[in-house]
Amino acid sequence: MKPFAVLLCLFMCFSCEEIMVPKPKAFLSLEYPKASYSESQLNLPFEIETNNLAQLSISKKNNIPQGIILRYPTLKASVFINYKKVNDNVEKYISDARKMTQKHVQVADEISERNYENTAQNLYGMFFELKGNVASQSQFYVTDSTRHFVSGALYFETKPNYDSILPAVNYIQKDLKHLMESFRWK
Repeated sequence: MKPFAVLLCLFMCFSCEEIMVPKPKAFLSLEYPKASYSESQLNLPFEIETNNLAQLSISKKNNIPQGIILRYPTLKASVFINYKKVNDNVEKYISDARKMTQKHVQVADEISERNYENTAQNLYGMFFELKGNVASQSQFYVTDSTRHFVSGALYFETKPNYDSILPAVNYIQKDLKHLMESFRWK
């Protein structure tokens, strides 16, 4: 019986030629359409270029235009853009925009700031990129420092899971940077 057991063990050890290796983790490959932009036709004191993938609507308060909503239905995301007139209170608006971003500091893995300046268009601002499982992954503001102030924030219609939404975040952040670069006061 012993020779049979030894033979069986040897047979089992050398019978498989293929070495079993665990499969590597796969990454989701998402492809978004190339962005094409068109100038918005808004009844607001500014003009911007928006991605044709986004649906544009005006938000109103007491029937007075306050800003716009850029909705990305395929990405389940929206960018809320608010407009305020400046009456010697631009510092307060800038402080409020910074506070809005700083609310995420306990949850964010990283918050980076990029200054934006276009002196030819009298446009000054800041772009905030938030990394991690935060409610808003991008925020920005632009102003002419004397008459106009515009701020915006990106939100997704889902519980924040940064790894899952990162491709969509990157896509929309490119749009927001283009929006800031195309910004014109009327």
